[in-house]
Order: sequence, then C-alpha cells, then structure tokens
Amino acid sequence: MNTAPDASKRRAFLFAGKPDVTDLILPSLTTSHSLKGPAPKVDSHAHTRAVRGDVAHIRYAGQVFVSHYAVPMPKTVGAAGATLRTAGREDAEVIGTLAAGETFNLLDQAGGWGWGQQGEDGLVGYLPLTALEP
Repeated sequence: MNTAPDASKRRAFLFAGKPDVTDLILPSLTTSHSLKGPAPKVDSHAHTRAVRGDVAHIRYAGQVFVSHYAVPMPKTVGAAGATLRTAGREDAEVIGTLAAGETFNLLDQAGGWGWGQQGEDGLVGYLPLTALEP
C-alpha cells in the first residue's frame, strides 16, 4: 500500500509562522455551483443592461452566463460630446447622446470603439474612443 501523500494535496508553500495560504484559497476553489435552469434572456433592445454575448458588467456575475465579466473603467466624455450607437460603426443606429463631462463606464474596447454604459444605469452602447478624454 502506497502511503505517500497525494501530490495534489501537498502544500506548495510553507511559511514559518504564517497561515497556510492553501486554507485561504482552496475553499473558494472547492465551492460547488449547480445549474438551476436556463439563463434569463436579455432584451437586446432595452439598451440598459450592460450584457453582451461575450462580456457583461461585473454586477451581472451569477445572473447571466458569459465568458467574461468586466469591471467598468469610468471615463469622461470630451468637450464635443458623443453619440452612442448600437454597434461599433459610424453607420450603426443611434440610441442616444452623451454630453461633455458626462461619465461613460467603459467595459470593452476594440477597433477604436468603446462599449459601455452611460453613468451607472444609463444607456448601453458603443462610442468612438476619441470621444473620451485620455
């Protein structure tokens, strides 16, 4: 009979006089989650929930299933203001405007466009990154 400890249960680090970091990490890794049914459908025409097919605002973690949850980066809209659109293109439908100095919570950026939410609970959409102050 093999009495050697299982390699997966051995401590990676042992610090003299310090708490075992494994005790701090493992409970969160061993927590069980179960599926309780289908994820709720998100109304894509509401433009007020920061949820996309691949990313969502961190506040929706545990409510909707996406591959990434983002912590918003508050940005300030520049002096010219900004037009909020349904997609990251100039020909996309306009869903609103943001005034100069207004807060835009940036959640994702790609191709010169930012996706996020107007303030804490305003409209959700895309605007050119050039419309935001550095």
